[in-house]
Amino acid sequence: MYKGIRLQKPLFEIGLKGYLYGEAAVRLAVEADRVSEECGVGVIFDPQYVDIPAIARATQHLFVFSQHMDPVEVGRGAGMVLPEALKEAGAVGTMLNHSERRMTLAEISGAIKRADEVGLVTMVCTDSPEEAAAVAQLGPNIVLAEPPELIGGDRSVASEMRGFVERTIDLVGRINPEIVVMCSAGIRTPEDVAAMVALGVGATGSTSGILKAEDPVGQMRAMIRAMKAAWEQLHPS
Repeated sequence: MYKGIRLQKPLFEIGLKGYLYGEAAVRLAVEADRVSEECGVGVIFDPQYVDIPAIARATQHLFVFSQHMDPVEVGRGAGMVLPEALKEAGAVGTMLNHSERRMTLAEISGAIKRADEVGLVTMVCTDSPEEAAAVAQLGPNIVLAEPPELIGGDRSVASEMRGFVERTIDLVGRINPEIVVMCSAGIRTPEDVAAMVALGVGATGSTSGILKAEDPVGQMRAMIRAMKAAWEQLHPS
Protein backbone atom coordinates (compact mmCIF):
# COMPACT_ATOMS: atom_id res chain seq x y z
CA MET A 1 0.00 0.00 0.00
CA TYR A 2 1.39 3.41 -1.00
CA LYS A 3 1.92 5.61 2.04
CA GLY A 4 3.54 8.73 0.54
CA ILE A 5 0.43 10.91 0.92
CA ARG A 6 -0.89 11.22 4.44
CA LEU A 7 -4.65 10.67 4.40
CA GLN A 8 -5.89 11.94 7.73
CA LYS A 9 -9.52 11.22 8.59
CA PRO A 10 -12.09 12.59 8.20
CA LEU A 11 -12.15 12.81 4.39
CA PHE A 12 -14.84 14.26 2.16
CA GLU A 13 -14.98 13.34 -1.52
CA ILE A 14 -16.49 15.42 -4.32
CA GLY A 15 -16.71 13.47 -7.56
CA LEU A 16 -17.53 15.70 -10.52
CA LYS A 17 -18.26 12.88 -13.00
CA GLY A 18 -19.40 14.76 -16.12
CA TYR A 19 -21.46 17.40 -14.31
CA LEU A 20 -18.80 20.11 -14.17
CA TYR A 21 -15.68 20.89 -16.17
CA GLY A 22 -13.36 23.67 -17.25
CA GLU A 23 -13.45 27.02 -15.47
CA ALA A 24 -16.53 26.09 -13.45
CA ALA A 25 -14.72 23.04 -12.07
CA VAL A 26 -11.70 25.15 -11.15
CA ARG A 27 -13.90 27.67 -9.33
CA LEU A 28 -15.54 24.94 -7.27
CA ALA A 29 -12.14 23.42 -6.54
CA VAL A 30 -10.85 26.74 -5.22
CA GLU A 31 -13.86 27.02 -2.89
CA ALA A 32 -13.39 23.42 -1.76
CA ASP A 33 -9.72 24.14 -1.11
CA ARG A 34 -10.66 27.10 1.05
CA VAL A 35 -13.22 25.24 3.18
CA SER A 36 -10.86 22.28 3.53
CA GLU A 37 -8.29 24.57 5.11
CA GLU A 38 -10.88 26.36 7.26
CA CYS A 39 -12.41 23.16 8.66
CA GLY A 40 -9.37 20.91 8.77
CA VAL A 41 -11.15 18.28 6.68
CA GLY A 42 -9.29 16.55 3.87
CA VAL A 43 -11.15 16.93 0.58
CA ILE A 44 -10.75 14.52 -2.33
CA PHE A 45 -11.70 16.19 -5.61
CA ASP A 46 -12.24 14.08 -8.75
CA PRO A 47 -12.44 16.28 -11.86
CA GLN A 48 -12.33 15.43 -15.53
CA TYR A 49 -8.85 14.27 -16.59
CA VAL A 50 -8.21 17.38 -18.67
CA ASP A 51 -8.94 19.66 -15.69
CA ILE A 52 -6.44 18.01 -13.33
CA PRO A 53 -3.47 20.32 -14.16
CA ALA A 54 -5.45 23.55 -13.77
CA ILE A 55 -7.05 22.42 -10.50
CA ALA A 56 -3.73 21.18 -9.10
CA ARG A 57 -2.16 24.57 -9.86
CA ALA A 58 -5.07 26.54 -8.38
CA THR A 59 -5.29 24.70 -5.05
CA GLN A 60 -3.02 23.89 -2.13
CA HIS A 61 -4.95 21.54 0.15
CA LEU A 62 -7.13 19.35 -2.08
CA PHE A 63 -6.33 15.73 -2.83
CA VAL A 64 -6.84 15.80 -6.60
CA PHE A 65 -7.82 12.34 -7.87
CA SER A 66 -8.54 11.08 -11.36
CA GLN A 67 -11.86 9.38 -12.02
CA HIS A 68 -10.16 6.26 -13.41
CA MET A 69 -6.73 4.82 -14.23
CA ASP A 70 -5.66 1.83 -16.30
CA PRO A 71 -3.06 -0.76 -15.24
CA VAL A 72 -0.80 0.03 -18.19
CA GLU A 73 2.92 0.66 -18.63
CA VAL A 74 4.53 3.47 -20.62
CA GLY A 75 4.24 2.52 -24.28
CA ARG A 76 1.29 1.01 -26.13
CA GLY A 77 -2.27 1.64 -24.95
CA ALA A 78 -4.12 4.22 -27.05
CA GLY A 79 -7.06 5.71 -25.18
CA MET A 80 -5.98 4.35 -21.81
CA VAL A 81 -5.16 6.44 -18.75
CA LEU A 82 -1.46 6.16 -17.87
CA PRO A 83 -0.43 6.37 -14.17
CA GLU A 84 2.71 8.38 -14.91
CA ALA A 85 0.71 10.92 -16.92
CA LEU A 86 -1.75 11.42 -14.05
CA LYS A 87 1.08 11.94 -11.61
CA GLU A 88 2.78 14.51 -13.84
CA ALA A 89 -0.53 16.28 -14.43
CA GLY A 90 -0.82 16.93 -10.68
CA ALA A 91 -3.05 14.13 -9.43
CA VAL A 92 -2.15 12.55 -6.08
CA GLY A 93 -4.57 9.65 -6.37
CA THR A 94 -7.12 7.85 -8.49
CA MET A 95 -10.55 6.32 -8.18
CA LEU A 96 -10.94 2.78 -9.50
CA ASN A 97 -13.92 0.56 -10.34
CA HIS A 98 -16.71 3.13 -10.14
CA SER A 99 -20.11 1.63 -10.98
CA GLU A 100 -20.02 3.66 -14.21
CA ARG A 101 -16.50 2.40 -15.07
CA ARG A 102 -16.27 -1.15 -13.75
CA MET A 103 -13.06 -3.17 -13.71
CA THR A 104 -12.30 -6.84 -13.15
CA LEU A 105 -10.59 -7.86 -9.92
CA ALA A 106 -7.43 -8.57 -11.93
CA GLU A 107 -7.54 -5.08 -13.44
CA ILE A 108 -8.07 -3.53 -10.00
CA SER A 109 -5.09 -5.46 -8.63
CA GLY A 110 -2.91 -4.36 -11.53
CA ALA A 111 -4.01 -0.75 -11.21
CA ILE A 112 -3.27 -0.67 -7.47
CA LYS A 113 0.19 -2.09 -8.18
CA ARG A 114 0.89 0.52 -10.86
CA ALA A 115 -0.43 3.31 -8.65
CA ASP A 116 1.89 2.17 -5.86
CA GLU A 117 4.83 2.20 -8.28
CA VAL A 118 4.32 5.82 -9.31
CA GLY A 119 3.08 7.11 -5.94
CA LEU A 120 -0.67 7.55 -6.39
CA VAL A 121 -3.26 6.94 -3.67
CA THR A 122 -5.98 4.44 -4.60
CA MET A 123 -9.68 4.66 -3.81
CA VAL A 124 -11.54 1.56 -5.00
CA CYS A 125 -15.33 1.46 -5.35
CA THR A 126 -17.24 -1.65 -4.31
CA ASP A 127 -20.94 -2.51 -4.26
CA SER A 128 -21.18 -4.75 -1.18
CA PRO A 129 -19.40 -5.40 2.12
CA GLU A 130 -18.16 -8.69 0.69
CA GLU A 131 -16.67 -7.05 -2.39
CA ALA A 132 -15.13 -4.41 -0.12
CA ALA A 133 -13.42 -7.20 1.83
CA ALA A 134 -12.13 -8.82 -1.37
CA VAL A 135 -10.73 -5.52 -2.59
CA ALA A 136 -9.20 -4.75 0.82
CA GLN A 137 -6.93 -7.75 0.37
CA LEU A 138 -5.37 -6.00 -2.64
CA GLY A 139 -4.08 -3.16 -0.45
CA PRO A 140 -5.83 0.07 -1.57
CA ASN A 141 -5.73 3.18 0.56
CA ILE A 142 -9.49 3.74 0.56
CA VAL A 143 -12.41 1.36 0.01
CA LEU A 144 -15.55 3.17 -1.12
CA ALA A 145 -18.56 0.90 -0.58
CA GLU A 146 -22.04 1.82 -1.76
CA PRO A 147 -25.00 -0.02 -3.32
CA PRO A 148 -25.08 0.99 -7.03
CA GLU A 149 -28.85 1.48 -6.99
CA LEU A 150 -28.49 4.28 -4.44
CA ILE A 151 -25.83 6.26 -6.31
CA GLY A 152 -27.15 9.56 -7.66
CA GLY A 153 -30.63 9.00 -6.26
CA ASP A 154 -33.07 11.71 -5.33
CA ARG A 155 -33.70 10.77 -1.72
CA SER A 156 -31.59 10.68 1.41
CA VAL A 157 -30.89 7.13 2.54
CA ALA A 158 -27.96 7.53 4.94
CA SER A 159 -30.11 6.49 7.89
CA GLU A 160 -31.04 3.26 6.08
CA MET A 161 -27.43 2.23 5.49
CA ARG A 162 -26.56 1.12 9.04
CA GLY A 163 -26.26 -2.62 8.41
CA PHE A 164 -24.39 -2.15 5.13
CA VAL A 165 -21.93 0.34 6.61
CA GLU A 166 -21.28 -1.50 9.86
CA ARG A 167 -20.64 -4.80 8.06
CA THR A 168 -18.27 -3.09 5.60
CA ILE A 169 -16.30 -1.46 8.42
CA ASP A 170 -16.08 -4.78 10.26
CA LEU A 171 -14.94 -6.86 7.26
CA VAL A 172 -12.41 -4.35 5.97
CA GLY A 173 -11.10 -3.68 9.48
CA ARG A 174 -10.37 -7.36 10.00
CA ILE A 175 -8.18 -7.38 6.89
CA ASN A 176 -6.39 -4.06 7.33
CA PRO A 177 -7.53 -1.41 9.83
CA GLU A 178 -5.36 1.19 8.09
CA ILE A 179 -7.64 1.20 5.04
CA VAL A 180 -10.06 4.13 5.14
CA VAL A 181 -13.68 3.00 4.73
CA MET A 182 -15.85 5.43 2.79
CA CYS A 183 -19.60 5.22 2.21
CA SER A 184 -21.38 8.01 0.37
CA ALA A 185 -24.50 6.75 -1.45
CA GLY A 186 -27.62 8.74 -0.57
CA ILE A 187 -25.78 11.78 0.78
CA ARG A 188 -28.09 14.67 -0.09
CA THR A 189 -27.89 16.99 2.92
CA PRO A 190 -25.52 18.03 5.74
CA GLU A 191 -27.67 15.89 8.05
CA ASP A 192 -26.91 12.86 5.87
CA VAL A 193 -23.19 13.57 6.22
CA ALA A 194 -23.50 13.68 10.01
CA ALA A 195 -25.55 10.47 10.01
CA MET A 196 -22.93 8.64 7.96
CA VAL A 197 -20.09 9.82 10.20
CA ALA A 198 -22.06 8.62 13.21
CA LEU A 199 -22.07 5.12 11.70
CA GLY A 200 -18.30 5.07 11.97
CA VAL A 201 -16.93 5.71 8.48
CA GLY A 202 -13.68 7.60 8.01
CA ALA A 203 -14.90 9.29 4.86
CA THR A 204 -18.01 10.18 2.92
CA GLY A 205 -18.93 12.53 0.11
CA SER A 206 -21.43 13.70 -2.43
CA THR A 207 -21.76 14.39 -6.14
CA SER A 208 -25.34 15.13 -7.16
CA GLY A 209 -26.21 16.37 -3.68
CA ILE A 210 -23.77 19.21 -4.25
CA LEU A 211 -23.72 19.72 -8.00
CA LYS A 212 -27.53 19.67 -8.41
CA ALA A 213 -28.12 22.01 -5.47
CA GLU A 214 -29.35 25.56 -6.04
CA ASP A 215 -26.18 26.79 -4.34
CA PRO A 216 -23.46 24.15 -4.90
CA VAL A 217 -20.78 26.09 -3.02
CA GLY A 218 -23.04 26.74 -0.04
CA GLN A 219 -24.17 23.11 0.03
CA MET A 220 -20.57 21.89 -0.15
CA ARG A 221 -19.54 24.15 2.71
CA ALA A 222 -22.48 23.04 4.84
CA MET A 223 -21.68 19.37 4.23
CA ILE A 224 -18.00 19.68 5.07
CA ARG A 225 -18.76 21.68 8.20
CA ALA A 226 -21.31 19.05 9.21
CA MET A 227 -18.66 16.39 8.77
CA LYS A 228 -16.23 18.28 10.97
CA ALA A 229 -18.82 18.80 13.71
CA ALA A 230 -19.97 15.17 13.63
CA TRP A 231 -16.39 13.90 13.65
CA GLU A 232 -15.44 16.03 16.66
CA GLN A 233 -18.53 14.86 18.52
CA LEU A 234 -17.62 11.22 17.84
CA HIS A 235 -13.88 11.71 18.43
CA PRO A 236 -13.48 14.44 21.08
CA SER A 237 -9.90 15.56 21.54
